[in-house]
Amino acid sequence: MINTRLLSLVILLFTTKVQALVPPQYQEPATGFTAEVEAGLQLNTGNTESSSFNGRTKLVYDTEKARQEALLKAYFASDAEKTTAEKYDAQFQSNIKVKSGYFFGRGEGTWDEFGSYTRLYTGSVGYGFDAISSYATKLKLEIGPGYQYSQPKATLSKPAPEADTDVILRTAAKFEQRIHEYSSFNADLTAEVGQNNTAVTLDLGYKNILFQDLAFKVGMNIKYTEVVPEGTEQVDTVTTFNLLYTFR
Repeated sequence: MINTRLLSLVILLFTTKVQALVPPQYQEPATGFTAEVEAGLQLNTGNTESSSFNGRTKLVYDTEKARQEALLKAYFASDAEKTTAEKYDAQFQSNIKVKSGYFFGRGEGTWDEFGSYTRLYTGSVGYGFDAISSYATKLKLEIGPGYQYSQPKATLSKPAPEADTDVILRTAAKFEQRIHEYSSFNADLTAEVGQNNTAVTLDLGYKNILFQDLAFKVGMNIKYTEVVPEGTEQVDTVTTFNLLYTFR
């Protein structure tokens, strides 16, 4: 009986100490790092032989004084005879936070074998701030100068075109609306206005959470370029239907 009471007392004291060291509401401290990985695949057989793939990876490291964000995109499509689309995008932005907003440095690169410009590199710096910042609605505005290098697609009239360079003014509006607990909508509008050319890009996305960190996402990217090589289109549109997983 004494041993039983002694054992019960030891267990009670040990449990009390553990609870004192690790309170019930304790949570692991946030690391500030998040990652999103999404992908979509389509295969057609029978009368039509074709396949397409698109993928997107977003990495964010957010701290009290700075925010680093990297974005990678890939698009590929082919039919029974040849490749019909192949495009890769890479973006990186570093924000230094201040009381009124943030200063940023940004670099972008696009490799598009079938686009009006096969190579497009842009670097910019500037200032951004939160115009709206609430639980349901967020709106960021950015503005700053930049420099752009673009390689036009080869055409019959210009089989070896020279690359174009331009000084630009970049403006961006990044909007996010939480519809309810499980779904959200975002729209990013970017304008790059230069002396020789102007481009406007609208990136739309609707995300619906299926299970915890897994979601279904519908996206559309529309880009208008004012001056394009002969025989190419001014407007490029990409529509995606993907599964998205978020790492926290």
